[in-house]
Amino acid sequence: MGSMAPLGLVAGMALGFAGYFGGFGAFLLVAALGAIGFVAGRLLDGDLEPGDFFRSRDRYRDDRRR
Repeated sequence: MGSMAPLGLVAGMALGFAGYFGGFGAFLLVAALGAIGFVAGRLLDGDLEPGDFFRSRDRYRDDRRR
């Protein structure tokens, strides 16, 4: 994968424009939709699995101790 800096720059600019022209509500909406899009992209790429979001923390801690 290439450098993530240009993508971060574009995301920051989009959030900046949303905050400047639309206010804080628009900033939050753009940030939330960006996060949803990021997670959806990771799921489609196979980097994440839906079960990763639903595992309990206790189970994770038990697996680490073994």
